[in-house]
Amino acid sequence: MRSGWAVMGERQVFAGYCLLLPDPVAPHLNALTGFAREQFLSDMARLGDAILTATSALRINYAMFGNVEPALHAHVFPRYADEPVETRTAQPWAFDWNAAPLHTEESYGELRRRIVAALALP
Repeated sequence: MRSGWAVMGERQVFAGYCLLLPDPVAPHLNALTGFAREQFLSDMARLGDAILTATSALRINYAMFGNVEPALHAHVFPRYADEPVETRTAQPWAFDWNAAPLHTEESYGELRRRIVAALALP
């Protein structure tokens, strides 16, 4: 991506969960200025658009914290209409991440390729 790297999350709490990592590394969003900030935020939305195109997601949730890992990164979470009622409105950190499937090429390679193809669309 123009602002950095889009990667699939190691744990797929939601199928298609990705992160956007700036290159070069920045400590937080407010450390970026001008075009760099605009590009990162634009790329974050573009990644969300690609995930929507590649999945049956109902919407995309975005999150930036940096409290544990003090380097800017954006979490991009697809949310699905068929999520269990008891967790449908829960924020992603309410889930058991250790129980979430690991991202592997075998399990998520096709989805990753669909996201990459959607990112290539004009």
